[in-house]
Amino acid sequence: MVTVPRLVVAAAASGQGKTTVAVGLMAALRHAGHAVAGAKVGPDYIDPGYHALATGRPGRNLDPWLQGEEQVLPLLLHAATTPTPADVTVVEGVMGLFDGRLGADGWASTGHVAALTRSPVVLVLDISAAARTVAATVHGLRTFDPQVEVAGVVLNKSGSPRHAAEVRRSLEALGVPVLGVLPRDSGVSAPSRHLGLVPAAERADAAAALDRLAEQTARLVDLDAVLELARSAPPLDARPWAAPTGPQRPSRRVAVAGGRAFTFRYAEVEELLRAQGCEPVVFDPARDAALPAGTSGLYLGGGFPEVHAAALAGNTSLLADVADAVGSGLPTVAECAGLLYLAESVDGHRMVAQVPTTAAMHPRLTLRYRTARTDHDTLLAPAGAVVRGHEFHRTRTLPGHGERPGWLLDGEPEGWSLDPAGTGTPTVHASYLHVHWAGHPQLARRFADAVHAAPTRGALPAPATPAPPRSGPPPLRRRTRGATTATPRSPRAWSTSPSTSAARHPRRGSPTTCVPRWPASPPTRAPPRRAPPSPAGTRSRRPPSSPPQGPPRRSPSSPVPCTRAAPSSSTPSSPSPRRHCASRARCPSTCS
Repeated sequence: MVTVPRLVVAAAASGQGKTTVAVGLMAALRHAGHAVAGAKVGPDYIDPGYHALATGRPGRNLDPWLQGEEQVLPLLLHAATTPTPADVTVVEGVMGLFDGRLGADGWASTGHVAALTRSPVVLVLDISAAARTVAATVHGLRTFDPQVEVAGVVLNKSGSPRHAAEVRRSLEALGVPVLGVLPRDSGVSAPSRHLGLVPAAERADAAAALDRLAEQTARLVDLDAVLELARSAPPLDARPWAAPTGPQRPSRRVAVAGGRAFTFRYAEVEELLRAQGCEPVVFDPARDAALPAGTSGLYLGGGFPEVHAAALAGNTSLLADVADAVGSGLPTVAECAGLLYLAESVDGHRMVAQVPTTAAMHPRLTLRYRTARTDHDTLLAPAGAVVRGHEFHRTRTLPGHGERPGWLLDGEPEGWSLDPAGTGTPTVHASYLHVHWAGHPQLARRFADAVHAAPTRGALPAPATPAPPRSGPPPLRRRTRGATTATPRSPRAWSTSPSTSAARHPRRGSPTTCVPRWPASPPTRAPPRRAPPSPAGTRSRRPPSSPPQGPPRRSPSSPVPCTRAAPSSSTPSSPSPRRHCASRARCPSTCS
């Protein structure tokens, strides 16, 4: 038996303030010195992002449809014990307390999860348009399902102290404690857009807003009473979930899309990949110039490419690199936003163009659970495999599927299963469907097997070794006929010049050109070298010439110099900015 203090924050309907109260409790309890774990009922990605910001540990999801009933309790314990045991676990509900999958009698609802985990429920009630009737609502929710324990309430959007007192009296008559009252104009809110709240990762003010919310929650909610309620939860007879491990084999890198445009992925995806001998490396498709060095697989999760389409389209060097990698057979999984990124365009913005479709915004939101099946062997599953997933998007693709679809969703083809390199087996799986791999670990295992079988793309960066101290840049390599000599040069700062069509990256084809910025005064000339004496009866080669007057010539096989700016001579103590050129993986060893 395992003791896990816990509670579920629920409501009578959406829009009552569940996220505000749940995230406020997480942040306030953490500020009070408690280790807090957070979880979200349902498939949502955005709320767990706020949970992670409030708790300092990964946000998790609990969903009987996506994961299976038998996995909900182990995943709750995983959240409560990873990376360290938490003092309290706060689970945020979804929609109304008993709202779940349509036509399934509340399956996957907040009440369903509360019953599976035997967790007490704290109701959040918007009382802005009611008074004593609030008590009738609570009475109905308490008695609707005897397996669900409603143990307390937080009143939200109170109009005045008299208003709150009237509601409090009616609830106390039922024996339901009021744990806190939040005013109507609290001054704490989160901006929203077409798929709900703006993700925390996209808000520069998220941390400051969270601090204000934590302070307000600590002042208006009885945290001691909340902790006492959480500690009343009964012990659990279960073991924490653990990612199934694969065979021992050398680690292979999987590039995982992140940044502001790709914020939708479950924490267990990376844990499952690590257990299968993969090393997830996060990159930003809007900013990074190339895939991480040593990439053997690519995972493109969900997010908002339609919001950041201009930035994604403007990163032409990465678009070209991804197109080359995917077209060459790199194992690639693309869910929702990943599908759009691999498409030809999104709202007219050019994308990777490895999936033959175009995407555009649509007035109608798609949000539903789906049952998916494969009709052939794909990158993720063999023919006939059945998985459960969900869709959550407000875009449409035209066409909506390829000749070989990624899935059959309730019997209808959707997505793409592609073999762009002609390897004989699909290497690309692109679909709108989100799948929680903790509920289907065989998908992670099959993807990892493909990653380990694929060639590594580019050399892994060499371990950093201490370089001997020197006063300036390394000697400039200059090729002469039949030999390569080193010529001393004066120190200079390196910079990146505007790209030209005549100077392309020698390997990736990116329009990045690195050239030296020459000093205003002529460089110091080294004394000319004398050619070695020729043996008798032979003719000596032409001796090396003096150092060049302009930018040095470089052969295609020589390393591309790093564009990291050197620190200013006027401020020798300031560190140089961490900026690198697109050829970072092949920079000389002098780059640190």
